[in-house]
Amino acid sequence: MPQKPDNYLVWSILVTVLCCLPGGVYAIIKSTSVDSAYNAGNYELAEKNAAEAKKWCIISAIVGAVLTVFVILIQVVAIAAS
Repeated sequence: MPQKPDNYLVWSILVTVLCCLPGGVYAIIKSTSVDSAYNAGNYELAEKNAAEAKKWCIISAIVGAVLTVFVILIQVVAIAAS
C-alpha cells in the first residue's frame, strides 16, 4: 500500500473561512474524498483528489488575496477623492 496522501482538509477549511467561499468549498469536497478513495483501495484517485484539493486551496488563497487588495485600493481611492 502506498502512503496516504495529505488531504489538505485544514487548509481547505481555512481558505473557505478566510479567503474564498466557492473555491474553498470545492477544496473541502476534494479533501474529504481523498480518505474515502484511499480507504477503498483506489490510490490513484486519492492522489488525484489530493492534488485537486491542494490546487483549489492555492487558487482560493490567491483569489482572496487579490480581492482583499482590490477592496483596500477602492477604499483608499474613495477616501482620497473625498
